[in-house]
Amino acid sequence: MNWLILFLAIVAEVIATSALKASAGFTRLLPSVLVVVGYGISFYCLSLTLKVIPLGVTYAIWSGAGVVLVSLVGWLIYGQVLDLAAVIGISLIVAGVLVLNLFTKALPH
Repeated sequence: MNWLILFLAIVAEVIATSALKASAGFTRLLPSVLVVVGYGISFYCLSLTLKVIPLGVTYAIWSGAGVVLVSLVGWLIYGQVLDLAAVIGISLIVAGVLVLNLFTKALPH
């Protein structure tokens, strides 16, 4: 269940961050509401996962997955270009999250 809550924290953060661009500096109401609600849900869910999953591991997974997914949203929705350096960097983030999930002894089983 903790992994599902962490997943919800990631999804809410990605929605909030993506809406941040659409809010145009908080001048558009609906995207601005999505930002506030999305970050609220994300941080609440994140705080719940910290009862079981260690802080460093939780934050690495949450932020790493968020960076990757927000980059994909920027590319797919906002037409932002991901050059070779960006793709390599994102790939390294994915590799780091995989290493944490597959090999660390710090995670609860």
